[in-house]
Amino acid sequence: MRDAVHSLPVPADDEHVDHLIHLFNELFQASENTVLVRGDDEPIYLPADSQHAHARIVFAHGYFASALHEIAHWCIAGPERRKLVDFGYWYAPDGRDAEQQQVFEGLEIKPQAIEWMLAKAAGFRYRVSCDNLLSGPFDLQAFKRNIHREVMRRFDEGLPDRTQRLIDTLLAHYLPETLLPKKLLPESATQRGRTLSRADFSIDDL
Repeated sequence: MRDAVHSLPVPADDEHVDHLIHLFNELFQASENTVLVRGDDEPIYLPADSQHAHARIVFAHGYFASALHEIAHWCIAGPERRKLVDFGYWYAPDGRDAEQQQVFEGLEIKPQAIEWMLAKAAGFRYRVSCDNLLSGPFDLQAFKRNIHREVMRRFDEGLPDRTQRLIDTLLAHYLPETLLPKKLLPESATQRGRTLSRADFSIDDL
C-alpha cells in the first residue's frame, strides 16, 4: 500500500522541475536504467518493458513535491520491487480502516524520511503526506515523530548509495554555497564543513 526547510525558497515552478528531471536522469538513466517523467495525472512507477527501454518514475501534474515523493519510494525499493508496477504496492483510498492505516503508516515512514532529506537538500519545504485525516484513524503527531526518528536513524546508519548520490547532486545544484561539503555523514564527520546535520531536521518543522 502507498499514497502521496524552514526560511528557504520553494523551488516549485516549471524551471525547477525541469532541473530536477535533468539532474535525476543524468544520474540514473544509464546507471539504473530509470528516468523521471512529468505526468498529467496520478503518480506511478513503471518498469522497463517491450515498449519502453527505461523504467519510469511518473510524478503527478508536474509538482516538485510529487517528484520528490515518488523518487523517495524508488530510493527505498529493492531490485525485485523495481521490476514491478508501482513496486508491487497498491493504493488504498482515503477512508481506510485501522488495520489498513497501520500498514500505510508502516510503509510510508521510510520513504517520507528520505523525501524530507531530498527536500532539504533541494531547499524545498517538505510537508508530511498523510491523506487520511478526515475519514479514518490517524495519529498525525505520532506519524511525524516516526518520520523524524527515521531521519535520525539515517544519520547513524547512513543512506543507500542511490539516495546519497542524489542528495549530493541536489546539494551541489540547489545549495552550493551554504551546504558544503555535500556528503551526508554522521555528525562526527561534519567538522570539515557545513552539510546536512541532525540540527536541520526539527520535528517542529513537520
